[in-house]
Amino acid sequence: MTNTNFDPTGVHDDDLDEVPSTGELELADRAALRRVSGLSTELADISEVEYRKLRLERVVLVGVWTDGDASEAEASLTELALLAETAGSQVLQGLVQRRNRPDPATYVGSGKTRELRDVVVASGADTVICDGELSPGQLRQLEEQLKVKVIDRTALILDIFAQHARSKEGKAQVELAQLQYLLPRLRGWGTAMSRQTGGRAGGGNGGVGLRGPGETKLETDRRRIHKRMAKLRRELSSMQTVRETKRGRRLANEVPSVAIVGYTNAGKSSLLNALTGAGVLVEDALFATLDPTTRRSTTPDGWPYTLTDTVGFVRHLPHQLVEAFRSTLEEAADSDLLVHVVDGSDGAPERQVSAVREVLAEITAKRDEPMPPELLVVNKIDLADDVALARLRHLLPDAVFVSARTGRGIPRLRERLGELLPRPDQLVEVLLPYVRGDLVARAHTEGEVLLSEHAPDGTRMRVRVRPDLAAALEEFAVAGTR
Repeated sequence: MTNTNFDPTGVHDDDLDEVPSTGELELADRAALRRVSGLSTELADISEVEYRKLRLERVVLVGVWTDGDASEAEASLTELALLAETAGSQVLQGLVQRRNRPDPATYVGSGKTRELRDVVVASGADTVICDGELSPGQLRQLEEQLKVKVIDRTALILDIFAQHARSKEGKAQVELAQLQYLLPRLRGWGTAMSRQTGGRAGGGNGGVGLRGPGETKLETDRRRIHKRMAKLRRELSSMQTVRETKRGRRLANEVPSVAIVGYTNAGKSSLLNALTGAGVLVEDALFATLDPTTRRSTTPDGWPYTLTDTVGFVRHLPHQLVEAFRSTLEEAADSDLLVHVVDGSDGAPERQVSAVREVLAEITAKRDEPMPPELLVVNKIDLADDVALARLRHLLPDAVFVSARTGRGIPRLRERLGELLPRPDQLVEVLLPYVRGDLVARAHTEGEVLLSEHAPDGTRMRVRVRPDLAAALEEFAVAGTR
């Protein structure tokens, strides 16, 4: 999408503190709510239009540009358009308003809300999606004035997660996040609500014949949601126990773990397939992967390790999702190495890197352990131009550049994984009887053999091993090396 000038008056961010003239204010006001070109996904083929009308909502996107430059505002709205399409919507228009801060009542202000209503009527939209998280009051005011459904970025992302969740754990995590989001936004109108009146007969609070059932419908809904949330938390806690048991087995075997993290649709699942042949679903869509997948692989010199594909991140990822998916995301925090995948074909990959690191910092904020070491991997280099790649090589000098689709750079990535993964650190010297060929084989496959020679009563070995193998070899240790 080509960037357009958001400020035709010539007023820059540095000039915002100066008092503009009346003419400048009028020009700025006329240009405050403007269309962003290139976001429409209307179709030309009539038959496909008729088909998609049955299942797609027609949406108008609205964003408030408070800081940064125009390209950042457009990039954020473009990403919102991709999210809306992933959710199954047809984007009609995208509008951006320049404000110092979102209006506390209607997000865009009362005057611009009326202009937005005209756009909604003219385009035939049935939904407005705001590029931010709306307060319950803002949501109510906008729906009352626009006369169509209004949702915010958080609700949109939650909807996408709900569509893509497949496992029992994933569905429970998404439902918990949705309920956490819904709880402060419950509301009711008119006779749908039963008022608590009580008090003496004839009193100002009502009396005989005027008392309600003692609990409003709103309170009933809140109580049911709290009950359901408690049940989901119990279920997730038991699932987390199973996950920790599996993770504990891997740790007991001292197999190094690698977690693949990154922005949504950066190519994490494709990279997992390229490294392990896992056959995980690969789809050109946001949040195609919600359930973590773990596969085993080996470095070029034969060291085993596990690779875990995790859920993708996005700018302004709802905190409800971070909290609900905490047990899943902690797979990354507990790993020995983070493979941070960056989309090399994106227009601003450094923003992706910042967004991912912010979420990872939020996950580990309550933990005393430091973040694992990070290996940056720039993916999709087959789709990026040479100028963009040269800029990225300068910006991320330690990154490995690959194409998971074509296989370019994958051998180099395997080498880097082998260099960064922790190695066995316990040095043992043993004399293994010839009948224990199984331990000799384990020493070669799981340890670093420094010396191996045949003696009359067995194989004498000096080897660096991990604690679990050292325990198995302890009874055969040569005297003086225990």
